[in-house]
Amino acid sequence: MSTEDTGDDWAQAMAEQAIEEAHAVELDELTGEGQTLSADEAAKLDTIMDIPVTISMEVGRSFISIRNLLQLNQGSVVELDRVAGEPLDVMVNGTLIAHGEVVVVNDKFGIRLTDVISQTERIKKLK
Repeated sequence: MSTEDTGDDWAQAMAEQAIEEAHAVELDELTGEGQTLSADEAAKLDTIMDIPVTISMEVGRSFISIRNLLQLNQGSVVELDRVAGEPLDVMVNGTLIAHGEVVVVNDKFGIRLTDVISQTERIKKLK
């Protein structure tokens, strides 16, 4: 494959991505199925909903010695434990909650969730 073919493939992929623009999705408010909340319970729930959390995306990991860490400089390459094209981990306060793929929207990076970890699976990982 020539460099020209690779450039054409890249241009084609970028064009396809531009056509498939991602849109922000408005999420429905949480609703209680069965019983309604008292004013006190609603106030407590509002307090919890305002707690900030850190969401991060993890491309991969690598474990290296301090000796090798100190030898890193600009242009160094660190091999990660993931294969190219593998989904990223979506972490909330250090806990895995989903997997996703990188998207670009209006010149900014975003993530499209492809798999959300169920609550039971998250609890199993805590044990």
